[in-house]
Amino acid sequence: MKLYYIPAACSLAPHIVLHELGLEATLVRVDHRKHLTGDGEDFHRVNPMGYVPALELDDGSVLREGPAIVQYLGDLKPELGLVPRNGSMQRYRLQEWLNFLTSEIHKGFIPLLYARLAGQYVDTARPKLEQRFAWIDAQLADRRFLMGDAFTVADAYLYALTGWGQAPWLISHYKADIHFDALQHLQAWYRRVHARPSVQQALREEGLQ
Repeated sequence: MKLYYIPAACSLAPHIVLHELGLEATLVRVDHRKHLTGDGEDFHRVNPMGYVPALELDDGSVLREGPAIVQYLGDLKPELGLVPRNGSMQRYRLQEWLNFLTSEIHKGFIPLLYARLAGQYVDTARPKLEQRFAWIDAQLADRRFLMGDAFTVADAYLYALTGWGQAPWLISHYKADIHFDALQHLQAWYRRVHARPSVQQALREEGLQ
């Protein structure tokens, strides 16, 4: 397998999941400005949309959306519990989280990451994103991870996204004008996830330590 990634981007999530599962994959760094890989390949040949992550399988087929990629990886080793069993209510809860993170958190960050282009829209986008993070904080009040006591691929995804904030306890090359100082449950969750060996290894490999 090959994982195409940009350091500190949302591709950090499947990178973490690979290490959680003990799976081997070739890491291919992508220049987000030129859309070229390290060996000069046009990344648009891998993903015509030009964004990461992309996971090239051994048969040459490519998965191009983060939530699909992390579920695919988790299903390779279901006994490790990073994704619940297919067809179970817990699996639908996981998909509920992944869809929420994609549509409300991931996309919600875009105006803040490109504030100069977004202009006054940032003033609308930031409060909405803050409300969504406050809701996540409330969900974490009585659980260690998003789905309960066990770490799942949803936690890997949220970790990558939360790293785009500017709170002093975050590690990120992406900077967005949003702070999580008052969200104590979110901060405690972040520290738990950040300390995981899989996360530390992925951060080192992406040059984020």
